[in-house]
Amino acid sequence: MAETRLVPSARLPSKDSMLSQVSDDTPTVCAITVVAAIVADVLHEAVGHAGTALLTGADSGVLSTVAWSSTQESRLVAAAGTLVNLAAGGVFWLVLRGAARAPVRWRFFLLLNVAFNLFVGTGYFLFSGVTNFGDWAAVIAGIPEPWLWRTLLIAVGLASYFSAVLVVGVGLVRYVGVPRNESRRMGQLTFVPYFTSIVLAVAAGLPNPVGIQLVWQSALPATAGAKSGLLWMRYYIPKSTVPKRESAGILRSYAWIVLAAALSLVFVLVLGRGILLHRQIAHPLQAYPIVPHGRVLNSTLRRQVEVIFRERCVSLVENGRG
Repeated sequence: MAETRLVPSARLPSKDSMLSQVSDDTPTVCAITVVAAIVADVLHEAVGHAGTALLTGADSGVLSTVAWSSTQESRLVAAAGTLVNLAAGGVFWLVLRGAARAPVRWRFFLLLNVAFNLFVGTGYFLFSGVTNFGDWAAVIAGIPEPWLWRTLLIAVGLASYFSAVLVVGVGLVRYVGVPRNESRRMGQLTFVPYFTSIVLAVAAGLPNPVGIQLVWQSALPATAGAKSGLLWMRYYIPKSTVPKRESAGILRSYAWIVLAAALSLVFVLVLGRGILLHRQIAHPLQAYPIVPHGRVLNSTLRRQVEVIFRERCVSLVENGRG
């Protein structure tokens, strides 16, 4: 009888080796980051500060990517930016949890909206408490016992910011589907958004009507500081957290890349330069005639109006508004 040989079967790839083959397209990750960062900024400055000011009595003001300035000041207007971010972060979190069948690119977009809105919203408490600058410094300005309020801001900021970091870290694993032991993907999907958002914030802040000082005093600290949780949140994700969604890679998407390019051009070149908003109409500064209540201003009066608003912006920066 012929000798029978046992041929060893091909070794099946392990689960870990299969996960290591999952990759994410960096240009698409950058594009999704750009769109999410623009959404968070517009929610803070336009919906929060500008919208509240116009709804509570301001006739007009200057809106840019780094600040809102008007003659109508109030604690509510100062606080509205972060309050809108916190509310938006909660809404995006609920949508992310329910997006079981959404593609991974959309789930990552929702997660970044959660991160950017919650990090900015909670980070402002800590930032204003430590530096006595920014939105919440304006909120507590003039209140007796300022040291007590600043201490409270620091305590609330530390607790809420760390909680936000935990929420985002759990969301990245559980709902985007990135296993916590996948250090390469964890690094790419946190470091790339962090540095991309900084580049966008600086680029959009440079042409602002106030000047470059507002970039160093407001835009850069608010972005680099508030979003720094992306750099270290992986170390605090609970070990029991496991993916509840498919661990699919973020593939190249030209739709996201084109959308990000188009929005970033408008964000930097139009909103970055400042827009004069009225209750009825809005015009980019230095681009079109200002038309308040249907009357076109001549060039001399137009320049005077712009100077007034720039001086107002500088005053708000010096008083800790951004």
